[in-house]
Formats: sequence, structure tokens, C-alpha cells
Amino acid sequence: MGGKNNSFTGYLSCSDRGNIKKIILFIFFVAGYHASNGQSVKKPPINHTAIYVINVKASITFYQNIIGLDAIPEPFHDGKHAWFPTGPGISMHIIQGASVKKEYYKNNHTCFSVESVEVFTNWLRKNNISREDRDCAKMTITIRPDGVKQIWLQDPDGYWVEINHAKD
Repeated sequence: MGGKNNSFTGYLSCSDRGNIKKIILFIFFVAGYHASNGQSVKKPPINHTAIYVINVKASITFYQNIIGLDAIPEPFHDGKHAWFPTGPGISMHIIQGASVKKEYYKNNHTCFSVESVEVFTNWLRKNNISREDRDCAKMTITIRPDGVKQIWLQDPDGYWVEINHAKD
């Protein structure tokens, strides 16, 4: 055997060097294919979220009058659905048909941002709506480590709603 070579291929036989080159070329081909494919494939955007409720009218009242959302045309026209825009090209779909109110985890929630949590909590107080912080302390505000203020409340079916202040 010859002397040591500082290159990786210096330790391989001549027949191994050809295989290694083929493997390296294959790896670069696969990596390049995935990189170019990932750039050209459009990621699926969110279209809407849905909640299943007992009384769609109570939910409409809550999301319009308490949260402040505007309804958008309801395509089914059957009195069992409601739609609210929640962002550019995104909406909330409320579907009537649940038979009983369920208990939901706070971590499974919808979040809306407002300009002022304090102004919103005053609105809740005027409308006799209970709220709490992240740790379940009633009528208090959580301040996250990044400074965002947040409160939590439940809609008529018990779905958790987080309200935080808009932070750009």
C-alpha cells in the first residue's frame, strides 16, 4: 500500500473511489431535487376552522357582540351554520348540531388579538362575561415573557377563546 493521503479517497481502493463518487453525486442530485421541489410547491394555507355547537344563534351573538366579529354570507342557508372572517382569506365556521356541552382544554383554543386588553376587559365587565388568566385566576391578566398580555374566556359551548393585544 502506498503512503497516507490527506484526502478522504486516499484511504480507499481505486474501485471504492468510483462508488463513492457515484454516491456523492446521487446525494447532491437528491438534495438539489428536494430543494428545487420545495421552492416550487405551494404550501397549503389555512382556509377555515370550525366549531360544533349546540345553539348557533347563541354562538353568533357571542362572536358578533362580545368578540366583535362580522358575519359573512352563509352558503348553506339552513339556519345551522355561521361564518366569520378571522384573517385574510381565513374564516371561522360555526356548525349547529352538538347535543351536549363538552369540557375543553384551555390549550385547545382560538386566539384573537385586540389593540388593548384593558379596553376589552372593560367590555367584558360591562357585558357580565367572566374571564381568567392562563393559570385560571379569575378576572386577571397574564403577561407572557415576551410582554404580550392575554386573557381567557369561554364561548357559550365552552370553547376557550384567548384574547391578547396585537403585537407587531
